[in-house]
Order: sequence, then C-alpha cells, then structure tokens
Amino acid sequence: MKAVIQRVSRASVTVNGCAPRSIGPGLVVLLGVKDTDTLDVCPKLAQKVAGLRIFEDAAGKLNLSALEKGYEALVVSNFTLYGDTRKGKRPSFIQAAKPPLAIDAYEAFVACLRRTGLAGVQTGEFGADMQIELVNDGPVTIVIETDDWK
Repeated sequence: MKAVIQRVSRASVTVNGCAPRSIGPGLVVLLGVKDTDTLDVCPKLAQKVAGLRIFEDAAGKLNLSALEKGYEALVVSNFTLYGDTRKGKRPSFIQAAKPPLAIDAYEAFVACLRRTGLAGVQTGEFGADMQIELVNDGPVTIVIETDDWK
C-alpha cells in the first residue's frame, strides 16, 4: 500500500455532490492499494499513520502525533498513487489493485485507523466522484510505502 499523509488544519471531502465530510486539525490520508497487497499490513500501517510525530510540541519540534494531539483523520482511496509514468505521457495503472481487493484493503485500513484512538475518522467513498478541500499545514507531507517493509 501507499499512503500520502498530509498534516492539515482542516479538510473535507464531498462525495457525489452530497454534504461534505469534514475534519478539523489532523491528517488527510490518500490511500493506494497495489495488486500484490495483503490485508495483514493494515493494522501496522494504521498505527504508523496515527503515531507519526509530525505535529509541533511546545518547543516547536515535530515531536507529537495526531493521536497525542487528539486530532482526526480523513481517508480517501486513490488508485492513481500507483500510476506508472516511466513510459509515454499517459500513466499506466496496471499495478493498482482492483475490487474486491482494493475495497477490502481500504475498508480494513479505515477500520484499523478507527481503532487507534484518533478523535475521529472521516472517509471518502471508494470509486465515487470526490472533491477534496484541505489546508496543508506546514506544509508537511509524508509518503509511506509498505513494500519497503518487506
């Protein structure tokens, strides 16, 4: 899996034109699932995301996590994270997982993230038309690739 994590002061996702799902300070997680991924990595990835020390402490050091700060997360599925641009100008998405694996992995990650103790977890909707609005705080953006864990 690949997770792009952004520290935000606020964020929201609008799914299919419905009312936005919003968070205050916390994390936006764009989650891509690779065709070779397995669900067993979801708990570790969720703990890693919730525990990332990317928020300032009293001394201004990046030393606190969203969990420690009592913050929220917004998780959005994003198959384009596995876009391969090595050839030509049109990305290939052959490595991106397809349903049911992609849906199962996304839902498993969200469930694991909810169990971490974050103040709240909002989500987009797999395969839906979504618009995301966010204020990237810092900016702080971290990329985690679980293939690196093998």
